[in-house]
Amino acid sequence: MCHCYVVSGMTVNQLGGHQRQGQRRSQRVRHAGTSRRRRGMVLLVVLVTVAILSLAALTLGDLMLAEREGAHISNRMAQARALAASGVEAVRLFVSMDEEWQNDNGGWFNNPAWFSGMVVHQTADPLDTGLFSVIAPDWEDTMGTAIRYGLENESAKLNVNSLLLADQYAENGGRQLLMGLPGMTEDIADAIMDWLDADDEPREFGAEIEYYSGLSPAYATKNGPLETIEELLLVRGVTPELLFGADRNRNGIIDADETIPEAFAGLSADDPVAYRGWSAYLTLYSMELNVRPDGRAKININQDDLEALYNQLEEEFGHDVATFIVGYRQNGPYEGTEQSEPMPADAQIDFSRPSRVKFSTVLDLIGAKVRMQFAGENEPRVIDPVFPNDPALLRTILPLIMANLTATSSKVIPGRININLAPRSILYGIPTLDPSVAEMIIQARPKDPTLIDDENYRYETWILADGLVTLDEMKALMPFITCGGNVYRAQVIGYFAGGGPSCRVEAIVDATVRPARLLFWRDMSHLGRGFPLDVLGSSGQMAGLGRAGTVVSP
Repeated sequence: MCHCYVVSGMTVNQLGGHQRQGQRRSQRVRHAGTSRRRRGMVLLVVLVTVAILSLAALTLGDLMLAEREGAHISNRMAQARALAASGVEAVRLFVSMDEEWQNDNGGWFNNPAWFSGMVVHQTADPLDTGLFSVIAPDWEDTMGTAIRYGLENESAKLNVNSLLLADQYAENGGRQLLMGLPGMTEDIADAIMDWLDADDEPREFGAEIEYYSGLSPAYATKNGPLETIEELLLVRGVTPELLFGADRNRNGIIDADETIPEAFAGLSADDPVAYRGWSAYLTLYSMELNVRPDGRAKININQDDLEALYNQLEEEFGHDVATFIVGYRQNGPYEGTEQSEPMPADAQIDFSRPSRVKFSTVLDLIGAKVRMQFAGENEPRVIDPVFPNDPALLRTILPLIMANLTATSSKVIPGRININLAPRSILYGIPTLDPSVAEMIIQARPKDPTLIDDENYRYETWILADGLVTLDEMKALMPFITCGGNVYRAQVIGYFAGGGPSCRVEAIVDATVRPARLLFWRDMSHLGRGFPLDVLGSSGQMAGLGRAGTVVSP
């Protein structure tokens, strides 16, 4: 039996059918909405993925460009180092040549043709051309801003490792040499001397192991030669400001952005090196060859074999000089009042007589008399000087003696100071040299030590020939001064004409041997190029740079 109910004109069966149809429609709507949402989500995921991939691609591109730029810069830096190394080799080649060749090719002192803007690698693009320049400070410039294209002679500086030798020739000679440095005190000077000497006994104002062992951290004194100038920072009282001064980038000049340390604030501006600090005055490497101008060995007048000495002297100077010098060695100088006479033409030396004395210096020959007995004679005679102490003759005699004779067997002499090049402060510290004489030396010496017309100025004895010192004063100065020096410092910059990476190195080259050898190399690139491109040069021939004193614009 079927029961049908009517609801608002519809049967229950009809109502249920309509509900089922509505449900199906709702389900279809829900499925359609879900499908649309899914499609939207997929689109969003695709967009995000594309964005991420695009960013990844962009990042990868930037990384590749950065790697390419880094590789390019690394390559250019390697090229700059090679350019600087080429400059060092050019310096080594130049100083390996004899003096005549060097002077014919412009000399080592100021030579733009060899040391300014020298092209190493030529390219199609002029801006990519690789060059080097060799620059040195001009010590005559009181503003500390001028440079020259050349080398520094290490003998123009004070050799720290030779300071102990100075004590052998003058009381506290090492301290006196150090006291010439700007801002130096006796306490620091003696502390430096104590750092170098072999004992542990402190000097009057010095410091030894007792002081350094009380520091934190404690350390011992070196009691030996330095290996680098920077070791002085371990010495009591030595500070970076004193050692390096205002020249923070170590280019040898005082740039516009470099300020004078308080320790040097009271210094006179007359000394162009002062503001560069003590390192500008100091070296560990100064040496000079003790040979004749043509490279032959000098005659050692203190050699043991007197007959060999006579033969060498006779060949070079003749019978009278040879006989006199051997007679001096056998008898010593004569200081009595007997009348002297010229050397007999037929005088014969008795070589069986041994040597009794040696020369302290070749200048002992100047004005000396000798009392000697010749072979076959019964009485000795007093012989006139063969090298008279006559001011009118000294300008001729001194170059002859200095060029050919020596009182030492050493082929190389270390540590003496070149009076033609040393700055005022170094000259002021030389024992027995009066400051007024130092000023006269500065006024009279050649401006370019490679351009010398008077042979006297090749030897330290020119100050005797010019009457600035007496013979005795000159003898006392001989252990300290010279006009030679065969070790050179070069500041070499490798760079590109269009700028970019550069390399600056400091090299010390020893020309006491042939070929010259490299003693020291320091890469200073971390301190910057040091000089503007227009100062460094771009072709090796720059207008207006053929002379010393080129001013570096700030």
